[in-house]
Amino acid sequence: MTQPDPQSDPRSIIRVARESGEQVSVEPLDLGERVRDLRKARGWTLEQAARQAGLARSTLSKIENGQMSPTFEALKKLAEGLSISVPQLFTPPSRTQVTGRMALTRGGEGQHVATVTYEHELLAGALTRKQMLPYRARIRARRFEEFEGWIRHDGEEFLYVLTGVIRLYTEFYEPVEMRRGDSAYYDASMGHNVISLSPEDATILWVTSLG
Repeated sequence: MTQPDPQSDPRSIIRVARESGEQVSVEPLDLGERVRDLRKARGWTLEQAARQAGLARSTLSKIENGQMSPTFEALKKLAEGLSISVPQLFTPPSRTQVTGRMALTRGGEGQHVATVTYEHELLAGALTRKQMLPYRARIRARRFEEFEGWIRHDGEEFLYVLTGVIRLYTEFYEPVEMRRGDSAYYDASMGHNVISLSPEDATILWVTSLG
């Protein structure tokens, strides 16, 4: 029996488009199942969820059923429509307390997910039902206007600057410039965005609470 080609299976592969045009394949969880669970948790029909995300009902149905791989624009719309961040699309929420476990992620071996403004490297991807989502991010954005409004989602968030200089914008505070070693802890349901001020893309560690 012929095995399916993983490169053509939208359930197992989402293509990550970098600015250079290079495409890198990553292996996330079943995105369709994740989106369906998020939609049902909110009590939304396909029509309601599609309207919230600004997508066609048929497009959302195909994503949920693994019949197509969403573009990055569609991923961003899904996240915004569900009021979560893009990385949270790839990690299920925590429902039970789990102890006595550990996940090691070697440098550069995290799961890469790119957007126009950020490139995320999800850490501890082997663990499910996490209480928090840690990820390293390269900040591509240079202007606030590159974002289509505020990013906001449930939970709290911790940000730590690893390299470069950033500006953290928040909905209720003045923008603040942050350098290597600086950190911020904030309510993630408050609108927030981050841009790089340094010539090179800044990198930060983000930890987001789940559930």
